[in-house]
Amino acid sequence: MWIADHWKDYEVLDTSSGEKLERWGQYRLVRPDPQVIWNTPHDHLGWKQKNGHYHRSSKGGGEWEFRGLPEEWTIRYRGEHFPKAAPAGELTFHLKPFSFKHTGLFPEQAVNWDWFSGIICDTLKKEPGRQIKVLNLFAYTGGATLAAAAAGAQVTHVDAAKGMVGWAKENAASSGLGDAPIRYLVDDCVKFVEREIRRGNRYDGIIMDPPSYGRGPKGEIWKLEESLFPFLQLTANLLKEDSLFFLINSYTTGLQPAVLSYLLNTVIVKEYGGHAEADEIGLPVAESGLILPCGAAGRWTR
Repeated sequence: MWIADHWKDYEVLDTSSGEKLERWGQYRLVRPDPQVIWNTPHDHLGWKQKNGHYHRSSKGGGEWEFRGLPEEWTIRYRGEHFPKAAPAGELTFHLKPFSFKHTGLFPEQAVNWDWFSGIICDTLKKEPGRQIKVLNLFAYTGGATLAAAAAGAQVTHVDAAKGMVGWAKENAASSGLGDAPIRYLVDDCVKFVEREIRRGNRYDGIIMDPPSYGRGPKGEIWKLEESLFPFLQLTANLLKEDSLFFLINSYTTGLQPAVLSYLLNTVIVKEYGGHAEADEIGLPVAESGLILPCGAAGRWTR
């Protein structure tokens, strides 16, 4: 398992009864988590001292209950391979609770940020004049975008939600990356990839964090189990002959890491060589000393 265990401003304090207790900076939140199927004692004091609690409704959705939580706050993540960030080595993220339990950040992804930013930095040390182009699809609020840019890459950030792209720009500015070579696009990822292929654009690294379910601009249905393989085949056409990496994330329950490995070996390794691997990603839980699983990731490197 790949574990995001370098956080200082974030931690999972405890888990029980379908929920996780988290510390986001100085604030404690309780949010639902479908992986937490155990019922253990709520011994951690944070359960009673929470600042926000997302209550899921039996009818679908849910609502927040707040106790002294601001409308917005920030946390930072320090990485070994973020020389372009300011303060040096730190990314700054704006957080705010919004619909369906989210805060605008998936902390477990830090283990992937460290992985590909290391590849970018190592490559630039060996080839100082190289321009490394990275494409981030379904890019959300830009965690991966910031990590790639802070390592020295030129990044194309694509997400269909205008609000998320605006949020990513705020995060970039707070991380000292407001003037970094990041191209922000509000666009459907499939349509964008199709156009990039026709334009002849190619990338050194590709990151994709596709949703389990979604709808395109003309009502097209996206189901990860049905759509991921053809989309991966399509997106592979954007890799350069000497590309560096490819990353796929999956939060879909039941989609095993071995599935991502099979996809990457079938599509990427077969065409470009290199090595593919996949594993669960997770976060350490302070109270138990165990690891909370948070989905899976598949990685390809040359």
